[in-house]
Amino acid sequence: MTKKVAVILSGCGVYDGAEIHESVITLLRLDQRGAQVQCFAPNIAQMHVINHLTGETMPESRNVLVESARIARGNIKDLQEADAKDFDALIVPGGFGAAKNLSNFATEGAGCHVHPDVLAVAEAFAEAGKPVGLICISPALAAKIYGPGVICTIGNDAGTRAAIEKMGGTHQECPVDEIVEDTARKLVSTPAYMLAQSISEAAAGINKLVDRVLELASQDD
Repeated sequence: MTKKVAVILSGCGVYDGAEIHESVITLLRLDQRGAQVQCFAPNIAQMHVINHLTGETMPESRNVLVESARIARGNIKDLQEADAKDFDALIVPGGFGAAKNLSNFATEGAGCHVHPDVLAVAEAFAEAGKPVGLICISPALAAKIYGPGVICTIGNDAGTRAAIEKMGGTHQECPVDEIVEDTARKLVSTPAYMLAQSISEAAAGINKLVDRVLELASQDD
């Protein structure tokens, strides 16, 4: 049976939005596995805009949904339209947009808040027992979604690990080409560009994550 997967994007570009390589690898693998995909993004302003050539902040404002549409080739919807009942699984690629737009983890760390629309959708998948895949920095939001004791990985970054544990999460170190699964919660995570030194390294873990999320989604068939 064809699985329907929701993918939440957070803009377009590693420093202020969704990591483009991670997003495209995710979408490619889902397509290769025959999944039906719908991309979503919150219809909000980005935290800020970064010049990806220089790394400097630019004096302008951009919309997360509009920017995410670049990656989705226009096939994207406002996150407020997302309903977990319509999907079998959820995946959230990384990039600083997850920590700046989907949440304020980049500035507040363990004291962060997840954007209400993002939290509502993610909690709906969690409460329904549907599998979720979190990539790169996105697992930093796991404890806010699932509560204390959730198991996840961002690789081995000490600072991010400490923040996850302060929020009540349980962090497991993980190499770039592997995944960590919280079997009780059907949550799968992988480090991707938290560790990857190339697009191939990022793809190794992301492909395993997508494959496992789809396997978990098929267990009740």
